[in-house]
Amino acid sequence: MSAVRHLYVHVPFCAHRCGYCDFTTVTGHDERHAAYVDALVAELAVRGGCLADPLETVYLGGGTPSRLGPDLLGALLERLPGAQAETTVECNPEDVTDDLARVLAARGCRVSLGAQTFAPELLAVLERRTGPDGVRAAVGRLRAAGVASLSLDLIFGIPGERADDLERDLDALVELAPDHVSAYELEAKPGTRFTVHHGAALVEQAERLEDHLDRVIDRLGAAGYDWYEVASFARGPGHRAVHNTAYWQGRDYLGLGIGAVSTVAGERRANGPRLAAYLDDPAGAPHALEPIDAETAARERLMLGLRLADGVALDGDLAGLVDPAGVDRLVRAGVARHEGGTLRLERRGRMLLHDCVKEILR
Repeated sequence: MSAVRHLYVHVPFCAHRCGYCDFTTVTGHDERHAAYVDALVAELAVRGGCLADPLETVYLGGGTPSRLGPDLLGALLERLPGAQAETTVECNPEDVTDDLARVLAARGCRVSLGAQTFAPELLAVLERRTGPDGVRAAVGRLRAAGVASLSLDLIFGIPGERADDLERDLDALVELAPDHVSAYELEAKPGTRFTVHHGAALVEQAERLEDHLDRVIDRLGAAGYDWYEVASFARGPGHRAVHNTAYWQGRDYLGLGIGAVSTVAGERRANGPRLAAYLDDPAGAPHALEPIDAETAARERLMLGLRLADGVALDGDLAGLVDPAGVDRLVRAGVARHEGGTLRLERRGRMLLHDCVKEILR
């Protein structure tokens, strides 16, 4: 078994749960933050033997890792194995104090900041608590502290969003000049509070999503951002999300914490979502195991890899998975290029990713 070079750490704590969210989150329980950090380190001690030294990436996601505060977050970062290339920490703007920004900068962290939208009325729809001024203040603190790589999240397709709302969001985002942008269409899973209240409006917005994505691609491209993945834009290769790219390329990664998923040596493991059970026995808490056979792994690598502008090499196990006639049809339709054994989707092809994958699978 080759060593695993990527580590994901799930920090589930949130001040409140947004209506559209279906991630594993815990509201309140601030008194358990320190115990949770200890539990993460205990799980790492038991399950971390598969990790490479040094790692290539560490990613702290959530939930809201910044909810831990500067002292506890700094202590967690010190107790995790170091990442040679990239350590990312997700933050909410309201948590970004001068002290937190200094902790992140001192450890060379890449920061992913949840802006979502700069329109107050749309932030209210999303049940987000920090307005545009709070986002700008957080960016200012992070830059002043010396954070060298900053990513902002943008959500489009929000119920009630108009074309000029998106244009203003993009203008505000470009003015802040982040190094990276993650731009997602709003997805609210069935059964969430958000879907119950906004189901009809979500259907209406879904009909405009391609137009929204076109606007995002054009505006960010004009501002110098490279559209290197379906939802990701970077100011040059040095600011691409290395951890996320490893995931899209089908690399193994170890996940720690409640709800965290790992793929290691042909097996997918999903930790259970219960905080109390995890704190009682971090490495032995309930979890689900799923074997990943070679064909499933190849299909996932194809579907995820085609999200990337760099495309996928159709060799090895992918060669037997892909229908050459289907590839030719995509090329003739102008939605793909097949050069040197690598399949790359053009702009329209990446916007129709799922249809393109269906077309080429045997």
